[in-house]
Amino acid sequence: MRRLIAVMLFVLSLQATADERLFYQPLNRDAQLSEAQWRALWQATAAQGGKTLIVQWSAYGDSDFGGARGWLANSLRLAHEQGLQLVLGLYMDAAYYQRIDELDGAGLAAYWRAQLGNSLAQQRKIRQDWQLPVAGWYLPMELDDLHFHSADRRQALYTQLQAFNRRLDAPLHISAFSAARLSPAVNARWLEQLASLKLQVWWQDGAGTGRLAPLVRQHYEDALPCSIGIVNEAFRQTSAAGQPFTAVAAQPQLRSDCHPRAVFSLRYRPWTRGVLPLAGH
Repeated sequence: MRRLIAVMLFVLSLQATADERLFYQPLNRDAQLSEAQWRALWQATAAQGGKTLIVQWSAYGDSDFGGARGWLANSLRLAHEQGLQLVLGLYMDAAYYQRIDELDGAGLAAYWRAQLGNSLAQQRKIRQDWQLPVAGWYLPMELDDLHFHSADRRQALYTQLQAFNRRLDAPLHISAFSAARLSPAVNARWLEQLASLKLQVWWQDGAGTGRLAPLVRQHYEDALPCSIGIVNEAFRQTSAAGQPFTAVAAQPQLRSDCHPRAVFSLRYRPWTRGVLPLAGH
């Protein structure tokens, strides 16, 4: 009986901390929500234990979601009123993944420099115009060990992020995922090197996309130092490779350990069902 009670308490403790940090990926279709719906959604998020909202981007390609008085900025003001801290994403190039596939060497370095410049411009715009209480910044350009398999590429990235981080006025967050091109140990050392720049580095567990076998994913997670946060994916991808992304909600695979934890994403959590439209649906 005591063992059963201990297991139940362990499960409850995981549930209590599961949604403390939540990623939210803004989509233009979210503009349809009313102010009352946003307020209710943020109240429910706080009631579920939400403390920090990591907004994936505040500008995506040509869209800035209405700018300082647009629906995104207004909804985030309501989120802050409910006690949620905001880690605000910067600029995301809609062609990012295509461009890093195409470029190498000096071309890739120049591209990254330009995109970091766009993010700095977005950061200034948010500080001057949006006037949101930002607790941190999130860089939307995700990293992976396929495009950064080369040590030269990783070093060039390190140098650029070091310079970029010095120009920010709040902690920088960045995320990465594994494609099994670096060994778990080398991948862990790379992310730890990035974290040494005083970044909060997040590693996506890949459970939702299912690109890696569960045992392989576990080896990568087990190799990570405690400073690296883990993003537990709360979805299951239903689209095939090369097709427009679609997914359904799934329970995140939580563990109790030394890592900071976040859940991706708000859109797939139970209390947003029927309010936030699913991506690709």
